Amino acid sequence: MSVNARSTGLAPQARLWNKGSVAVLLAGLSALMYGAADFCGGLATRRNSVFAVLAISQAVGLALALAASAFLGVGLPGPVDLLWGALGGVCGAFGLAALYTALANTVVAVASPTAAVVGAGIPVILGVAAGERPGALAWIGIALAVPAIALLTSGPAGAARGGGAARRAALLGLAAGLGFGLFFFAVSRTSRGSGLWPLLAARLSTISLIALFALFTGRSLRVSRTNIPLLLLSGTLDMGANIAFLLASRAGMLTIAAVIASLYPGPTVLLAWMVFRERLTGMRLAGLALALAGVALISVR
Repeated sequence: MSVNARSTGLAPQARLWNKGSVAVLLAGLSALMYGAADFCGGLATRRNSVFAVLAISQAVGLALALAASAFLGVGLPGPVDLLWGALGGVCGAFGLAALYTALANTVVAVASPTAAVVGAGIPVILGVAAGERPGALAWIGIALAVPAIALLTSGPAGAARGGGAARRAALLGLAAGLGFGLFFFAVSRTSRGSGLWPLLAARLSTISLIALFALFTGRSLRVSRTNIPLLLLSGTLDMGANIAFLLASRAGMLTIAAVIASLYPGPTVLLAWMVFRERLTGMRLAGLALALAGVALISVR
């Protein structure tokens, strides 16, 4: 070891701490933007087709990603990075379609946390399949997800309609979480030198699928003009969250970035309470607490 290396022996640890701190901050920022974007997308879906909402918001995200890529000046990456990005786009679009439908027609406080718990657990499952071994606390976190989802889907006694809406919200949340978890995993497989190109590939694959769906089914992708600002905001926030998450996963551990990003139900539920005055029962609050605790414990492995 050189004299200079000895004299700066604390520098590697300091650099590692700073890098980890940046990853945590970026992942936290992505959670805030994901939550706000989901709320805006769900609100727009109340008045428009979910496919029209996705088409416009994804197009806005594509424009933002193009601008950011031009600013960074990173060259076109290899086909593997683009394929991972495209796969992530398909999975993410599936998750968004399920979540926006749930937020527009069911119970926000059920769908959003359920999607978060499942979305955080998918990277753990795929990690185990790849040979990783989560610690005891991570398994406890996964175990907490089961009663959390049960509590989140509980409705007031005798409220058959509310219970049905809660169960539908849970199913859509599970589907959304599956899509989000696979998205997190797919984009994390891209190389550090690929810049934001994987996100561009993700948006292009999503928009292409929606366009083909509309073409073969005759669905209209028009939305009311009054909802255009909402969709612009949703698309901008969603792509901003994706960029923050991608950078966080490259600056630190995927598990930490995915788990912190999965805390997005907080802003979504808070906005639903502020705008819709959506009631949070004691059991659902307990389920939300268990879900957040489970997500936090899943990160420790």
